[in-house]
Amino acid sequence: MIRPFLTLGALVALGLAAAFPAIAETVTDFTLPNGLEAVVIEDHRAPVVVQMVWYKAGSADEARGKSGVAHFLEHLMFKGTDDLAPGELSKVVEANGGSDNAFTSYDYTAYYQRISADRLELVMRMEADRMRDLILSQDDWQTEREVIIEERNQRTDSDPAAIFGEQRRAAQYLNHPYGTPVIGWRHEMEQLTREDALAWYRRYYAPNNAVLVVAGDVSPDQVKALAEKYYGPLAPTPDLAPRQRVQEPPQLAERRMTFADARVARPYVSRSYLAPERDPGDQARAAALTVLAEVLGGNGATSVLGKALMFGTQKALYVGASYDGMAIDDTTFSLIIVPADGVSMQEAEDALDATLAKFMTEGVDPAQFARIKTQITAGEIYALDQVQGLAQRYGEALASGLSVADVQDWPKALTAVTEADVMAAAKDVFDRRRAVTGWLTHADAPSEPTEVTQ
Repeated sequence: MIRPFLTLGALVALGLAAAFPAIAETVTDFTLPNGLEAVVIEDHRAPVVVQMVWYKAGSADEARGKSGVAHFLEHLMFKGTDDLAPGELSKVVEANGGSDNAFTSYDYTAYYQRISADRLELVMRMEADRMRDLILSQDDWQTEREVIIEERNQRTDSDPAAIFGEQRRAAQYLNHPYGTPVIGWRHEMEQLTREDALAWYRRYYAPNNAVLVVAGDVSPDQVKALAEKYYGPLAPTPDLAPRQRVQEPPQLAERRMTFADARVARPYVSRSYLAPERDPGDQARAAALTVLAEVLGGNGATSVLGKALMFGTQKALYVGASYDGMAIDDTTFSLIIVPADGVSMQEAEDALDATLAKFMTEGVDPAQFARIKTQITAGEIYALDQVQGLAQRYGEALASGLSVADVQDWPKALTAVTEADVMAAAKDVFDRRRAVTGWLTHADAPSEPTEVTQ
């Protein structure tokens, strides 16, 4: 009997079909009476557990003039409670062989511990304690405000690429708070007070505004019992209003900018377009944009931009395309080109535009498309092997307005993308009226971007 030969893509696709139903069976979710959402991801290969608590409040929820308060409170959450001394939580986690940290983004703030599975109750008790019982002394908040200002000094103000990115993002969003940096504008950070931090804490840090994700060597019944014991008694915030954000007006004109700095070693051109995000129950457009980013710039050797500009004309040392649809409101689709030696910024931008124009005329190469779909599919399968990554995937999604079903349907949305979907997404997103084109140059470099009409 002659058996049909299966291509690598078909084999991976079959693997995906087999893998995700199995994973879905290990994911359990429930909601406590006080509103806390919880997700349990079982993985019994190692006696390790990750606990993450995600609050549905990030920098984009800050009031005008109070930028940086979400990140400020993230730092202050490691101070004491009525039961824990300042810094005690981290010290206890470390003493038990674990690690912990936190991070703030536009749409959420998250805290996590990675520790031996038999220490889950310990970290859950401490995490639940600081959800409602944070204590801030005068010294605590003033010292920590200096810490976040120094963090801005090191991560942003001392890095021309970071300053450029911050300025470019501010130009991208005419009205929406995604244009304000997560860490905050320095002059507003300097004015933050203890009262600002506590007002943010009291409003947003509550079980009915949080998502608990526990992943690792645990059972759903075990996690639910512990969650009911430690998080269950916490009072919800009454009348917690839905997120109310200002929205973007129609963007009718391209913005162009140049940032010159003597510290710039390698100039580059970047362009970002306003793009749709992943929406609950409707992730098709975001999936098409995800594939488009891979087609255009996912791999220097095989992508459209890489083959044309790095290996064809050799006008670029590096090119790339990126898109992250995980956001509550419109996000961005970005392109970058680093000119090769002897290539001017204008020549690099012109080459980028010419390559994009050719792509829009000729469309997706079928062989490349099949290869990229295989790579994306394989990447989704490999991602299942990392427990903390899975915990982050679910937590980020639920804190951004998606559901457990949306997370589990995402790989299917990616595999359903067609060449026509990719080209339709490209046609929709590549609208220069909704774009910011920026040049990052050395201070001695001549010129500014020339005006381009379209």
